[in-house]
Amino acid sequence: MTAKTPEPAPWGDLRASHSDREAVVERLREAAAEGRVDLAELDTRLEQALTAKTFADLAPLTADLPRSVSVADPGEPLVLKGGFHGAARVGRWEVPAHITAHGGMGGVRLDFTRTGCRLPEVEVEVYGEMAGVTVVIPEGWAANTDGVAPGLGTLRDKTTPERLPDTPLIRLTGSVGMAGVVVRHPNGRERRQMKREGKK
Repeated sequence: MTAKTPEPAPWGDLRASHSDREAVVERLREAAAEGRVDLAELDTRLEQALTAKTFADLAPLTADLPRSVSVADPGEPLVLKGGFHGAARVGRWEVPAHITAHGGMGGVRLDFTRTGCRLPEVEVEVYGEMAGVTVVIPEGWAANTDGVAPGLGTLRDKTTPERLPDTPLIRLTGSVGMAGVVVRHPNGRERRQMKREGKK
């Protein structure tokens, strides 16, 4: 009998990281400074944020607050061309407001999981071409793929619609090309790697 592959946990049940909790704490402090939350309520919410285990614990703490509207530097546009050998942005890197990714023959991989992006929205213009484009975004970020035109390949959006406060919306435009475009959250192997890195 073949063992069934475990179903991924619902978004709300996923464990929150230190950076997820810190983002909520920062937004709560901003809200207090703006007069939206009084000091007693701030103390209560901060304690809940700092002890939160999952995204479901964090989400209600800022659900009644508007998103932060601070203006961030959009940076210089980034263009990646897969060429014959492929191209990637992984690890810690500065995220501009506009990125263009041409899959070419080698493919392009954009990994946002270790970035500290403060922009409200990032446009990722993708062209799958022969080898495709893969976009990996952290849990709690959301993607919109309405602007991606169909092609011979397939557009696969494996992300969840829920979005944590003050996280960017990744808006995909362009076309899938022959090889297709994938946008997803980290898989099990990638999450284990990030967990190991966090313990160092």
